Amino acid sequence: MPSLDRVQTLWELFLAGGFLMWPIVGMSLVVVTFGIERAVALRGGRIVPRGLREGLVSLAQGTTFDPRAAWKLCERFPSAAGRVVQAMLEKIGRPVSEIERTAEVTKEREASRLYANIRPISLAVTVTPLLGLLGTVQGMILAFYTTATLEAGANRAAELAKGIYVALITTFAGLCVAIPAAMIAHWLEGRILRGFRGVDDLVDAVLPHLERYEGRGRVSVAQLAGAAAPAAARPASRVPPVPAVPPVPAVPPVSAAAAEAPRP
Repeated sequence: MPSLDRVQTLWELFLAGGFLMWPIVGMSLVVVTFGIERAVALRGGRIVPRGLREGLVSLAQGTTFDPRAAWKLCERFPSAAGRVVQAMLEKIGRPVSEIERTAEVTKEREASRLYANIRPISLAVTVTPLLGLLGTVQGMILAFYTTATLEAGANRAAELAKGIYVALITTFAGLCVAIPAAMIAHWLEGRILRGFRGVDDLVDAVLPHLERYEGRGRVSVAQLAGAAAPAAARPASRVPPVPAVPPVPAVPPVSAAAAEAPRP
């Protein structure tokens, strides 16, 4: 454990850095808080749950693709991939180009939502070194001012060195926060990109099966949820058979003599 003298020295260095050390500490807390939150939110299976992936692949490899089963599977595993597939299912019956466009828009919206809490970390990567540099510039100005106003005979070199030494504290603190923050942000962004490659695989597996519903009418969310089968998935209705007409009895033939006989 660090000795009491060492802790006291670090605290004195912190205070010597000036008031800009407090914003740097605040940015470090932001990095830690959002880093932990995103690490938990993006852990394995949160973007593309294993059950959802296996279920959709099983449906896609079957002889028939049931949109209702796919919809219920997405409801069972709520995730970014599930919401993308549900947006595609809501467009059943529309042209394939429209379904692809819907998938792209939904992926962009989901990616933006996942990136939202990484932006504060990226902000810390940019702002924290600038705060440290600002503190250093301020310290350098004070150091040179103090050196220039010293009395004759004072050790100007020692005073200048001391001022520069104190001024560099904020730059050091800023870099100590910015470098880990950059590494954390890069790692989290990599997890998101890797997850959305799995989303693309699901889209490619489901899209060919939705193509055969093109032009067969739209379906509602209620139908997909199981209230009724989709129009394209329902068997064609049969026309009830027309009842047979009873045959007309044949008229017996009339003989020629009877036809020529005079009427009474």
